[in-house]
Amino acid sequence: MKMKFLPLIASFATIFAVAQTPCSSGNAGGYPCDGYDLQSHISLSAMNASAGNDSWGWTDPQDGKEYALVGLDNGTAFIDISDPVNPIYLGKLPTYTSSSTWRDVKVYQNHAFIVSEAGGHGMQVFDLTRLRSVASPPETFTEDAHYNGFGGSHSIVINEDTGYAFSTGDGTYSGGAHFVNIQDPLNPVAAGGYAAGGYTHDAQVIIYNGPDSDYTGRELFFGSNANHVEIADFTNKSNPININTINYSSTGYTHQCWVSEDHRYLFIGDEGDEFNFGFNTRTIVYDITDLDNPQFHLEYFGETASVDHNGYVVGDKYYLANYSSGLRVIDISDIDNENMNPHGYFDTYPSDNNASYNGSWNVYPFFDSGNIIISGDNGFTLVKSNEILANSEFDTSNFSISPNPAHATISIKSNNDPLHQVTIYNVLGQLVINQNFSNSISENIDISNLNAGIYLVKINNQTTKRLIIK
Repeated sequence: MKMKFLPLIASFATIFAVAQTPCSSGNAGGYPCDGYDLQSHISLSAMNASAGNDSWGWTDPQDGKEYALVGLDNGTAFIDISDPVNPIYLGKLPTYTSSSTWRDVKVYQNHAFIVSEAGGHGMQVFDLTRLRSVASPPETFTEDAHYNGFGGSHSIVINEDTGYAFSTGDGTYSGGAHFVNIQDPLNPVAAGGYAAGGYTHDAQVIIYNGPDSDYTGRELFFGSNANHVEIADFTNKSNPININTINYSSTGYTHQCWVSEDHRYLFIGDEGDEFNFGFNTRTIVYDITDLDNPQFHLEYFGETASVDHNGYVVGDKYYLANYSSGLRVIDISDIDNENMNPHGYFDTYPSDNNASYNGSWNVYPFFDSGNIIISGDNGFTLVKSNEILANSEFDTSNFSISPNPAHATISIKSNNDPLHQVTIYNVLGQLVINQNFSNSISENIDISNLNAGIYLVKINNQTTKRLIIK
């Protein structure tokens, strides 16, 4: 694989992190972008790895801190991103056996569950609450439990509503889903499996709450099975039942799929069609209103020839790891009318947008903060939407901010009309500072209580500038 690295800024606190850079004129620190700012970056070499792959996230319920879990060829990295501009590489849980390009991680009940295609690897279990008290990062961690009911596995899927994990592509059950009861995270127990659909590459398992009342409350499996999508009912682990099979045209390799939040649509990613048929990135969407009779809804073709990998739905957006095109965000708010539209992107592989397996393997868009993890050849990259900023008109003459970037205090100086009001907004458009003045020309504003990030500053509710807080 080709590797692309940003220059490193080393310090004890950030452990080789490159910090926040706004997306300006289509670029953020050398990365092509549209609507997404670079929060921070940690290279593979800084984590003593030569390849990166999957990722997931964990939010500590005790204090709301966010952590990134990043798969590497030789283990799993844990990164404290509670200060997204200054991430802390806390350390690594080494691979159970040998190194491998493939590693996958998911989270349940404050524990990480990790599989790899490395021979004899099984499933590692790691207590994430240990990350609260890392004294001297980076540390080398040990696992807290291990499951050896399979060896090498391609993917791990978890239904957090039921407390079951599903290993896929591990050689048991014809390569189909291998069930593990993880309700007691440190004592995983074999619970059967599903072989009827053959090899499963990746999957999503949910408690169904969509329009098909026949399956309300059932635990449903949507498996990407190389040449089709397998839909099955896993409610009774001792008797899993096939519901239907989706076969679509121009199949290359059915790689991954995800269900919309209203459970009406299934978004399918094919990892081989761009190579085999010369498409731009293609997403196939099926209407699953009737699970016994899924209907083709539309095909969406992206803006580049790059290959799609993992995609996830959050609200009315589809977040796609698009290999050489990086993170691609697609607006699905009008999906009912068969419309999907580009919303923004952040390209962690600037060299090209060709069909290849170089670039971004995974994205994690589920943090409440809006921070998005991108993982793969570029190591760990953290980005965030600047949608509020992007939709604002910036004035360059009416007032000045100094210093900018800032840390504790800024000075606002009006170049024209006297200051009557200074308001500051975060990237979500929320008002965080509102101060009124009486015919001032220059005022100091205390920003010490604001988190690091990018903000909008307005004077007299008319003109706008961007403020960066370190």
